[in-house]
Amino acid sequence: MATASDAPEPQAKASPYAWYVLFILFLVYALNFIDRQILTILAPHIRKDLGLSQADIGFLYGTAFGVFYALFGIPLGRLADNWHRVRLMTIGLALWSTMTAISGLAKNGLELAGARIGVGVGEATASPSAYSLISDWFPKRQRATALAIYSAGIYFGGGFSLFIGGSIADNWNLAYPQGGPWGLVGWQAAFMAVGLPGLLLALWVYTLREPLRGQSEGMVTPKHPAPFKSFLEELVTIIPPLTLIGAIKHRALASNVTALVVTAGLVWALIRLDGPASLYQWLAVGIGAYAVFSWASSLRRRDAPTFKLIIGTPAFLCVVVAYGLNAFLAYAVAGFAPSYA
Repeated sequence: MATASDAPEPQAKASPYAWYVLFILFLVYALNFIDRQILTILAPHIRKDLGLSQADIGFLYGTAFGVFYALFGIPLGRLADNWHRVRLMTIGLALWSTMTAISGLAKNGLELAGARIGVGVGEATASPSAYSLISDWFPKRQRATALAIYSAGIYFGGGFSLFIGGSIADNWNLAYPQGGPWGLVGWQAAFMAVGLPGLLLALWVYTLREPLRGQSEGMVTPKHPAPFKSFLEELVTIIPPLTLIGAIKHRALASNVTALVVTAGLVWALIRLDGPASLYQWLAVGIGAYAVFSWASSLRRRDAPTFKLIIGTPAFLCVVVAYGLNAFLAYAVAGFAPSYA
């Protein structure tokens, strides 16, 4: 264990290796958004071949991905706090790249939804790991610059996904109008073309050095004795039906079951009102709402000061609401706009 005498001195500026790490993290985040956004430009082809509705595409692009991305983000963020961040990012990148490639093998909307859920879970590892790595490779005065460069991967990847996805699909269909090798059509080839290179990038990420936690501040943090135990403890508070186990552990089963029943009733009413076509959409939203309640209820018992800080800080609540509304408005049209631009 590091002590005050052998802890590194605070960094004055980032090393060349830190900038090398940042470059790779930028590529990871760019690929993150390529794999996330490519569905938008392929949507018309997917609708035609799989017989999906606009609502189905909205579910695949937004709800199926977003709900599971958000739910797994919290426990995976805890794991990034306590475990080897390079390994976590490697595993996550390999998972979402594989699931993106598997999307190209989907024969119906349900299979594609399963693949999109896998993409969401894998991508939930990226930013928690990257933010933590950047904070240890870069000193305070350069950290904002590093985070800005990393975040630019959103727009590079999102924009490039439209170009590369459309180009691959169109050229493949022109070259193989009756279907190409293994019977693949253009949109399937596009998913595979952007998914498989991610496995090579995962191997590159695996070669990165894991920095000492706190090294940029000169205050090394000891390794967590049981990182996966804390991950599982977080997991059972937010992922249904494991939430019932967490509720029993924290003596909150009655309130948890009540919330589950109320949520199920609201989802049933909304499905009746909106029609059977919205079944999966409202089920996913209901799972998300119930999971958030379970996690907040658990946090109140596990970490009362943090819970009070969140609930009792109007600015924090306003930021959460504003960020959610911003995402709601943006993603409501993002899945369809490229096809009509």
